[in-house]
Amino acid sequence: MSRLILSRMEYRGKKVLTAALCREKKVCRIHLIPETGQGILGNIYIGKVKNIVPNIQAAFIEIADGIMCYYPMEEKGKNLKIGEELTVQVCREGMKKKLPSVTENLNFTGQYLVLTTERKELGFSRKLPEEEKKRIRGLLEERKPQNAGIIVRTSSRGTADEEILRELEFLENRMETVLLKARTRTCFSLLEQSIPEYLKEVQDACGQYTEEIVTDDPEVYRDICTYLQGFEKKQMEIRLYEDRLLPLYKLYSLESVLEEALKEKVWMKSGGFLVIQQTEAFVSIDVNTGKFTVKKDQEETYRRINLEAAREIARQLRLRNLSGIILIDFINMKSKEDGKRLMEALQDYLDEDSVKASVVDMTALNIVEVTRKKVRKPLSEEVKEIFSSGEECV
Repeated sequence: MSRLILSRMEYRGKKVLTAALCREKKVCRIHLIPETGQGILGNIYIGKVKNIVPNIQAAFIEIADGIMCYYPMEEKGKNLKIGEELTVQVCREGMKKKLPSVTENLNFTGQYLVLTTERKELGFSRKLPEEEKKRIRGLLEERKPQNAGIIVRTSSRGTADEEILRELEFLENRMETVLLKARTRTCFSLLEQSIPEYLKEVQDACGQYTEEIVTDDPEVYRDICTYLQGFEKKQMEIRLYEDRLLPLYKLYSLESVLEEALKEKVWMKSGGFLVIQQTEAFVSIDVNTGKFTVKKDQEETYRRINLEAAREIARQLRLRNLSGIILIDFINMKSKEDGKRLMEALQDYLDEDSVKASVVDMTALNIVEVTRKKVRKPLSEEVKEIFSSGEECV
């Protein structure tokens, strides 16, 4: 069963709202939501080009007074000029010393579809079965707006045609409203503010076959019900948890999950363990046999530890929100066939993630290279910023 938990708790002396996604009774993603400064991820602005750096094919765009963002030049080509005004959306949070990133490809996300302004094609989630892609393609090909593209989300599977078309109309109206504002507003205008962080968690949950959303906060519960009103909820239940004797965060041990997610060493059920270290350039993960012993041959021992590690690594990447270049040192195996099966298994586990992650290759030194898309800050950075700022969380 897949369940989204939204719970208020006290952690390290501060009150926080914690969003945790649970699958098969284990937390696979956790996010702390700050009270002030909702964040700019997803916001749409009229920005101004402040600087162009040709040698890194990038520009720097100011979206509000003093707020600079990184912009990849390949989006616009060579005609970009200093002082030019662009309608942009924040597509990646600022991380460590890196600025937030913006794009001109505006995304308008619903439960079943995403409308895109620059990429005009009709695309599908890779998790959708072929028969569903065929059905929805036939539904949308003639109804697709000429000035936008559509990405069909996993959550569209089994959704009635009328429901999909209703959302398409809603997203078109939303897009046209923003584009109309862009023609009449001044520089640095906020054209559309993204929904609150906890509703983004609900939005993501809707796209991942989440069966239940549970919260112990009446206001959050009301907001979720209002947000989902009018949508076909299928089997998803929204529930207000009211047991004061056993708080929701205690029921799911969220304090312990947070503490474990901030440690370098991760023990596995078999007795093996992972060592996860984040550097400026990449994330390194070392797989160790630890206490794991079997009476069978050594190769079988290594194969079993590596397969267990692949599953736990995929979970830890989501849990800690690690992204960019990830280098994994699995235990060396003699069989090339076992190595191939290990990489296939790792990719299968990564595919369960809503954030795109890919197994790239295995090097000559048997290091597996993985990339995971950067969208939000790592959990460790999120915790550090919140608890060093002196502010509480929502």
